[in-house]
Amino acid sequence: MSHVLVVDDEIGVQESLRMLLKQECDVATAGNVDAARRAIATQTPDLILLDLVMPGRNGLELLTELRERGSTIPVVILSATNTLATAVEAMKQGAVDFITKPFELEALRMKVRQLLAHRALEDEVVRLRDEVRGRQQLGSLFGRSGAMQEVFRAIERIARSSASVLVTGESGTGKELVARAIHDLGPRAEQPFIPVNCGAIPRELIESELFGHERGSFTGATERRVGRFEAAAGGTLMLDEIGELDPSIQVKLLRALQEKTVERVGSTQPIEVDVRIIAATNRDLEHEISQGRFRTDLFYRINVVPIHVPPLRERREDVRLLAETFLQRRTEEYGRELRFSQPAVSALERYPWPGNVRELENAVEHGATLCESGVIEFENLPEPVRSTGTTEALRDEWRSGRAGFEEIVSRFERELLLEALERCSWNQTRAATALGITRRLLKLKMDRFELETPDRPRRSPPGGARPPGI
Repeated sequence: MSHVLVVDDEIGVQESLRMLLKQECDVATAGNVDAARRAIATQTPDLILLDLVMPGRNGLELLTELRERGSTIPVVILSATNTLATAVEAMKQGAVDFITKPFELEALRMKVRQLLAHRALEDEVVRLRDEVRGRQQLGSLFGRSGAMQEVFRAIERIARSSASVLVTGESGTGKELVARAIHDLGPRAEQPFIPVNCGAIPRELIESELFGHERGSFTGATERRVGRFEAAAGGTLMLDEIGELDPSIQVKLLRALQEKTVERVGSTQPIEVDVRIIAATNRDLEHEISQGRFRTDLFYRINVVPIHVPPLRERREDVRLLAETFLQRRTEEYGRELRFSQPAVSALERYPWPGNVRELENAVEHGATLCESGVIEFENLPEPVRSTGTTEALRDEWRSGRAGFEEIVSRFERELLLEALERCSWNQTRAATALGITRRLLKLKMDRFELETPDRPRRSPPGGARPPGI
């Protein structure tokens, strides 16, 4: 269901619009601009109904901020001010319509319905265009699954703006590659991209690393040092594992982001810095806030635009593409042709990959190193991959809540088909007989699960590209 955000300081208006639109969409409300920003950071709406005059910041300020970030969310201005100048200014700032209060309820309902239908059509056009293009790569990210296509589209939408981005996802999913893609596709692409792993720098050195220090400011500071903020000037600073920062550093980081200045350790001279911030974490920062370990104001400062990178177990259709991409890299490095046997591919696709893409790359390297004939066999794979039984692995994922009923059933069906085909040497007639289904039904299921006969040419990564280590 579509999601609409109503921003109005009058409770009566909020409730009237909620009742009016509850059959059309899911309605959230906010009473001022700051509450609206938090609501947008939590869930991106498909449409915003925005009051013009509110206590504190007005609606035009929020609209301007959204457009400067590159947001394409349609905004309808609601206002009791019925002047041409106000309407023209709202349209100049990117509003799709201007409606004066009191408004005619049925007319507003029809307007919302039309705008949501248009938004859905635009999203469908983008999705179909991506399918036609068969895109499997964006920068150094690879994936043909629906989940990764969503990530690709999100990256392209937000890259053009200068808004701060919070990238979330489990360890090994490729969060730094997402950050680099955002940088490379944006207007700062020719400027520095500086990644900082906040969890890898000792607590007593992190301030100096971020902001720099003056000579003699502490023991061992034998010369002036430029911090990462200054090094990234004009470009992008990636704060990886930002959830690991000590609260005392969080305060200083927040001040730097708000004032766009830094002070080197041992100095009181502010230095202006123009950087785009992309933060990343594998922690649940909202839980960290509830536990008093992360500042709420810093969270809202960095979480202007959120993007989540799904774990590999939630996009299993990408496993083979990634594995063959990594294998192509080893082929070039070792100077000999390498390929997977079908049992090896099946094992790779079965394994739940708790270490995500990084673990998959390591498994491919392990197999490439041990194979002697140029064919990576099942026996060449790491022991955890070989020892994972299909049924028990699926049960573990269900028990832990990592996968739901429909996904478990679908994957188990795929494994049964794969086992039957392998036992029958990929003879479809014999495999169908063994399964007790028709050959036509077997072929339909093979197409559904993208099961290819081993002698069919494998799909190569686009352009023969190879990703760096993830």
